[in-house]
Amino acid sequence: QVQLVESGGGLVQAGGSLRLSCAASGRTFSNYAMGWFRQAPGKEREFVARISRSGGATLYADSAKGRFTITRDNAKNTVYLQMNSLKPEDTAVYYCAASLTTVQTKARGAYDYWGQGTQVTVSS
Repeated sequence: QVQLVESGGGLVQAGGSLRLSCAASGRTFSNYAMGWFRQAPGKEREFVARISRSGGATLYADSAKGRFTITRDNAKNTVYLQMNSLKPEDTAVYYCAASLTTVQTKARGAYDYWGQGTQVTVSS
């Protein structure tokens, strides 16, 4: 089992920034690729970003490219999502997830463990 706890969400004005964190415990963190997803009210959960086990490879949704950056610190068992130039359409609950799959993928089914989510609200 891997336990994931997100933090760092909140209310921010359009154009602002937030940094989400996800702390992992349980199994060896560096054995898992990590991803961020988000879910807005009435919509399906969608992929945002993914980082490989070593941190050497990343994958982004088109909506996140150029604005969001995913990083990880394996010594701290933590993955981060730096979000800049936020837009009202970025408003959602953001979830981190852990994946044993080594192939970089956006597929939700490739993730084995999920956090409880953190709310991000961007006002216009």
